[in-house]
Amino acid sequence: MQEKRDAIGYLAATHGLSIQRSCRCVGLSRAAWYRIPEAQADKDRVVIEVLQAVVARYPRWGFWKYFKLLRRRQYAWNHKRVYRIYCELRLNQKRRGKRRIPPRLRHPLVVPAQPNQIWSADFMSDALYGGPRFRTFNVIDDFNRESLAVEIDTSLTGRRLIRLFERLRLERGLPQRLRVDNGPEFLSADFVAWAESAGMALQYIQKGEPNQNAYIERFNRTYREEVLNVYLFQTLTEVREMTHWWRLDYNERRPHDALGGRTPAECMNQNAESSTFELSP
Repeated sequence: MQEKRDAIGYLAATHGLSIQRSCRCVGLSRAAWYRIPEAQADKDRVVIEVLQAVVARYPRWGFWKYFKLLRRRQYAWNHKRVYRIYCELRLNQKRRGKRRIPPRLRHPLVVPAQPNQIWSADFMSDALYGGPRFRTFNVIDDFNRESLAVEIDTSLTGRRLIRLFERLRLERGLPQRLRVDNGPEFLSADFVAWAESAGMALQYIQKGEPNQNAYIERFNRTYREEVLNVYLFQTLTEVREMTHWWRLDYNERRPHDALGGRTPAECMNQNAESSTFELSP
């Protein structure tokens, strides 16, 4: 419509044609030429106000329920117009419902007496120098704070966690309990079913209480301060390589105040020696 109005104005101003003849050339009636155009938003203002009020009152309904309610209220707008406005307001986007998490018990944060009794796990996120984000999945043994694994990738699903723990089972066995938060990966049906079949109990912390998983939170802080915040990584390969060498230092050379100045490797060796001594005749 606006293009035709512009063409009529051009013919009248440049070529001196009358408005009547210009309208005939363009194919627009003189009534439409003289009518003041109304913005589409102004035409739809009433529909927008009514639709937004209905959506605010019933946020979980779908389009057709809204439309039927408008008809019950004697609004005569057809469904195509209402749906166009419904989409322009972006009300057709899928709205995620609030995830309901069952109540969690508060467990005391104790130091296990032996290895493989309680492990802690958590996720972290960071970004490469070029912008792409990646995640890390960290696992430690609460007994000696040993870093058992740091899995790094752009996406880490519940199935990926299963593969990681299967590898750890071959290397050193699985823990009696795994302390985790309420992330979707730990709540996935695949991971929960696998943990149950493997005999590894999942100990969920209470929502909004990261201090209940303090050992892995402390590890996350150290890993971020000594690796992620220190280097600019171009690729995931660089992150994995730097993390690998850092884990060797962390487990074998870095003294830990919580271990009395010992390294996790020394703590594990001393525990093995004491166990051997107790079992000897």
